[in-house]
Amino acid sequence: MRGGGAIANLLVQEGVISEEQLGYARRVRAKLVSNKTLLDVLQELGYVAPGQVAATLRKNSLSIRIGDFLIELGHIRESDLTAALNLQKEGVERKMLGDIFIENGFIDERKFIEVLSFQLGFPVEELEFRKLDRKLIAKAPFSTYRELQFLPIAAEEGGVSVVFANPLEQRSRSAAEGLFGRDLKPAIASRKSLLTAIANAERSAGTDEGIPDESTVVGTINKLFDDAITEEVSDIHIEPLKDRLRIRFRHDGIMVPHQELPLEIAPQLTSRIKVMAQADIAERRRHQDGRILYDSRQHGFTLDLRVSFFITIFGEKIVLRLLSKKKAILEIGQIGMAPNMLDRFIGEALDTPSGVMIITGPTGSGKTSTLYGCLGYLNNPNTSIITAEEPVEFVIEGVSQCSINPKIGVTFEETLRHIVRQDPDIIVLGEIRDAFSAETAIQAALTGHKVLTTFHTEDSIGGLLRLMNMQIEAFLISSTVVSVVAQRLLRLVCNDCAEPYLPTPIEYTKLGYTAKDLGSARFRLGRGCKKCRFTGYRGRLAIFEVLIMNEEVKEAIMQRRSSSEIRRLSIETSGMVSLFEDGLVKAANGLVSIQEVLRDLPRIGRPRPLTELKRILGS
Repeated sequence: MRGGGAIANLLVQEGVISEEQLGYARRVRAKLVSNKTLLDVLQELGYVAPGQVAATLRKNSLSIRIGDFLIELGHIRESDLTAALNLQKEGVERKMLGDIFIENGFIDERKFIEVLSFQLGFPVEELEFRKLDRKLIAKAPFSTYRELQFLPIAAEEGGVSVVFANPLEQRSRSAAEGLFGRDLKPAIASRKSLLTAIANAERSAGTDEGIPDESTVVGTINKLFDDAITEEVSDIHIEPLKDRLRIRFRHDGIMVPHQELPLEIAPQLTSRIKVMAQADIAERRRHQDGRILYDSRQHGFTLDLRVSFFITIFGEKIVLRLLSKKKAILEIGQIGMAPNMLDRFIGEALDTPSGVMIITGPTGSGKTSTLYGCLGYLNNPNTSIITAEEPVEFVIEGVSQCSINPKIGVTFEETLRHIVRQDPDIIVLGEIRDAFSAETAIQAALTGHKVLTTFHTEDSIGGLLRLMNMQIEAFLISSTVVSVVAQRLLRLVCNDCAEPYLPTPIEYTKLGYTAKDLGSARFRLGRGCKKCRFTGYRGRLAIFEVLIMNEEVKEAIMQRRSSSEIRRLSIETSGMVSLFEDGLVKAANGLVSIQEVLRDLPRIGRPRPLTELKRILGS
């Protein structure tokens, strides 16, 4: 039977579910094609909530074996457990099962720690900045701590706090309880940081323990930036909470935990980043912005970071946006548009001699990459291109790029006034942010210029309506705007661990199709492997909605028709495919997951048949 049932049996034992409910869930699961865990089925049936599972696990943590625990939560398979047990038997030295899972790529160490922390309530300790209690450490030889991978850190009310590499390892727990009592408070840390802390404690035995110094903070920040480069993240979030400093990365659009530090280190960390960003280190009451150019010795190139300091009730939150100069600019054919959509976009938007072309979508949807791809296509020796960006993210040979800097008086408004005097053929405005920039774009198009810009709206029709809300006359919009491109970024299914996936009845209902309608679809879902950091996803793909302004759509705008009416006309007369429909076709081709499509793409009306969409898009 897949996934065992130790945790499910504990739920019965605690009275959370009944034997009958468990039996029914087992029968449902046996009929499923997808590899859903028994806990997934119990939760989908509404028999148990995630909070109830977590509470049961915490109460019975000592009776759970790590292998069964990870299988039932869907993080490893039974075959992985069998392989790990065989490796444990064959090994010359007795290795802990958790170490074998991590070393052989069955689960990522960070995911392992995250699961134990969230599901069992074990706090995660960052030992680098923790001042250790030497009297406690002296109760056992360092060889014991190294072999069993635990370390006492503080005597607290109600018990001693002990950090484990794996709190579910019975040998470690028994040894720690023998030394510090049965009422110890388990915490968790990575194996590497735990062994480093043990080595440091052994080395510094007999000397005074110091508080973190400036060099430690500098090293921590440098390592943080290098880790962000290695993991190819887009943003770093440093967030002060009530009791700790939390650091998270945005990877492929999703926030993932990276590290937690003691709150005491926050002032030094913030001051150091402010110095690097040339911000005011004495100002702690107002929001600030800055920029850091970090020379990474480890990676051999300069990382450009935009920095934002935001005042919260617990201190200053810092968000750093990574602008890697190492990444190549995508060519227009590589941005992810379907063949027929790309041909229409180039022929009826990019190749037009004048007019406004708008790329719209929320923050982090890939608008800038599409904008630069269009610039690469349009850039040639016979064309004068000038830009106003905040900031310039990629340098393009042959294009006059201006980086907005209000601190020295180079404002967006001032730049827009001068830009038309530079005799440009093509003007690129990094973003339409207000009525002034919108009017500038419209006026430039009226005088025969081609204007490319970005906007923050939900979809392509929303871009037109927002222009109207900025008091731009409808006849000006219809006569100057040639195209509106809406886009999103969805995570690509990892090719190394992808498996066929059959949507659930609920998912079919949300899609607006029956199983028969999607018979030709080849949906996939990643199981999780070392190459995708056990997420099931690797990389991202853009989903597009391209509105080409034909006569019918222009007339509807002139008459100030509703958004639904303009959308209907666009689909019927200009061949527009919605974001949801484009995402659905890419999911049916196994590129993205159906879950991402349902969660991240706006669905307005019932999608057209899949075969028709594939014909329109040419995919």
